[in-house]
Amino acid sequence: MDKKLIITVGRTFGSGGRVLARMLADRLGIAFYDKRLLLEAARRAGVAPEYFERNDERLPKFISGVFSFTHGYSPMAWYNDPTSISSDSIYKAQCDYIRHIATSENCVIVGRTADYVLRDIPGVINIFVHAPESECVKRIIERHEALTPEQARALARRANKARAAFYNFYTDKTWGQASGYDLTLDSSLLPMSDNVDLMEAYIRARLDRE
Repeated sequence: MDKKLIITVGRTFGSGGRVLARMLADRLGIAFYDKRLLLEAARRAGVAPEYFERNDERLPKFISGVFSFTHGYSPMAWYNDPTSISSDSIYKAQCDYIRHIATSENCVIVGRTADYVLRDIPGVINIFVHAPESECVKRIIERHEALTPEQARALARRANKARAAFYNFYTDKTWGQASGYDLTLDSSLLPMSDNVDLMEAYIRARLDRE
């Protein structure tokens, strides 16, 4: 891509939003970030990745104590116990790294309030992917064959509740509300490849206008 391109993708659980985001990144030939955000933020902070994953897109809570970050991307100022880490500090580490990669390369970033974190960066394109619960249940079962429809439905509801609570706590927006995004997409209405075609067409049209 000749122009700077940052795309954020929010998604309901089971909607295929992450899959679409990966396909879109591949189509555009740009970087893709999902769990990689956690791993890289953990590496930069000097914290074991499991502490980040335990708090990924969940409401803040104290694991044990509080630590503070130095400015920029240098390691944190440690004190005695390296397991002393707060959810707010984990979130700050992720936000710092999201801003870092957004200024460094073209990329697609999935979830983790990236649309809000990058709200002051011109030209960021924010997409939200959703689907009817019945379709999400089918997709979840395809990925986890041992689950019953009832279990898949319960899993989707728990995950969406957690994502919404996390997003609404850390931002002044409402998770999944159409007015907060540039494009919202029901992934169940078209095949995945057609959904990517649609998103790519929208993005290229936006770039042509800038």
